[in-house]
Amino acid sequence: MRPELLLLACATGLVTWAFRVLPTKLPMHASSRQTLLRRFLAATGPAAIATLLAASLLPMLPPATALSPALPLGIAAVLAVYAWRRSVVLATLAGALAYGLGSLL
Repeated sequence: MRPELLLLACATGLVTWAFRVLPTKLPMHASSRQTLLRRFLAATGPAAIATLLAASLLPMLPPATALSPALPLGIAAVLAVYAWRRSVVLATLAGALAYGLGSLL
């Protein structure tokens, strides 16, 4: 196995682990009555949106010539639906749908 592939796999595993563990360790609200599970669940939604954003941005980075016109559409859909409904699930689905439709243009 090539060393750079092994390094990439280890780095990906470490970042994935940090993405899931660190939100449970960071203070989310001033309330001291929140349990570890409640903090974990509160951090899961924003983590899912950030993961989808990173997954859509990473393939665009190497050429770095121009951003896809679908990217602002996806981001705008996520922000608009979240502001409207305060639902992470609906915002994520709307962003994925807008990005997918924008990619077809």
